[in-house]
Amino acid sequence: QVQLVESGGGLMQAGGSLRLSCAASGRTFSTYIMGWFRQAPGKEREFVAAIRWSDSITSYSESVKGRFTISRDNAKNTVYLQMNSLKTEDTAVYYCAARPSILTQFNSWGQGTQVTVSS
Repeated sequence: QVQLVESGGGLMQAGGSLRLSCAASGRTFSTYIMGWFRQAPGKEREFVAAIRWSDSITSYSESVKGRFTISRDNAKNTVYLQMNSLKTEDTAVYYCAARPSILTQFNSWGQGTQVTVSS
């Protein structure tokens, strides 16, 4: 059973940086795709970024491309989301998610961590 635990959220001024972490356990993740999603108040959850564990191929939403970087640490079984040049519209609960392969849906989710960006 996959377990995902996020950390690193908080309050930051616009233009600042935060790094989120997602500690993964319960499986061997070599074939997995790991992702970050976010949900702002009153809005649907949206995709932010993803990384393929085996070769670190990444993808990003247009809204964060060039500002956010997703990465993973094999030794620590941890996925990171480095968020730079934060904007007030980045305020949301950020969720880590995992999918066993490109053929499946994201089916494991963390509890979420709040990111608040003030102007």
